[in-house]
Amino acid sequence: MEPRPRSFYVLTAFFILFLVFLYGPTLTIGILSFQGPGGGLTFPMRGVSLHWFRDLFEQQAVGDIWGSFSRSLTLGLMVMVTTVVVSVMGGLAFRKRFAGATLLFYLIITSLVIPSILVSLGVGLIWSQSGLPVHWSTSGFGAQLTWTLPFGLLIMFAVFNRFDRSYEEAARDLGASPWQVIRHVVLPIIAPSLIGVALFGFTLSYDEFARTLLTSGSYNTLPLEIFGMTTNVTTPVLFALGTLTTVFSLIIILVFLLVVWLLNHRRARQGSNAGQGMV
Repeated sequence: MEPRPRSFYVLTAFFILFLVFLYGPTLTIGILSFQGPGGGLTFPMRGVSLHWFRDLFEQQAVGDIWGSFSRSLTLGLMVMVTTVVVSVMGGLAFRKRFAGATLLFYLIITSLVIPSILVSLGVGLIWSQSGLPVHWSTSGFGAQLTWTLPFGLLIMFAVFNRFDRSYEEAARDLGASPWQVIRHVVLPIIAPSLIGVALFGFTLSYDEFARTLLTSGSYNTLPLEIFGMTTNVTTPVLFALGTLTTVFSLIIILVFLLVVWLLNHRRARQGSNAGQGMV
């Protein structure tokens, strides 16, 4: 067995340092959240306990943790569903050239390069100047869509660029209507990509801060609530909240990955059954 070149060890060390830099802060917060009742916000730790996690479920003197969490969860689901539906519709529309398609594409992408705080300010001004109430479920919802929709559309553009249209042609030859082609052919094939778009939409919305800052109105989402708590909370309860929200995000990702695995497994089993039937 030939010895590995020196570059391999250099790149491995660089990759390890990158992982430490990427996940080190999260791990540090996770460790400090298990401080004892007399613990503070820094090392060294003063005991080990679940005290601050229990404290999260008690009445807080400052902050509306669970109210903001429910708002972020609801808003994330709203953004997720809208992003999936509009992205699929946009992907289907862009399969055929139409007048203004190029201009529309660049307008969609432009929202990704505009500073988020300016988008938040602009949406908030539009709502307030129009006499509409600035609220997380209306103006906040619209501001977050300017962030999630471009990602969803880009994914759908890539998916449909590689989509084999012979499947649709075969379905139409068998007498399927346009809606049946989409429902029974297109959507099942692109289902894993749709789950990816849904995951993007939910996680980007759930963690979004800047575009929600000036559009949420009187009620904070969870990122805004956490930011507000950093100015007046001086106990590891803030770290415990960060740990729980990180675990929640990981659970959401695992659920989506499980759904993708189940869909792929089901498709493989159906393909195997179809092959056996032909034999």
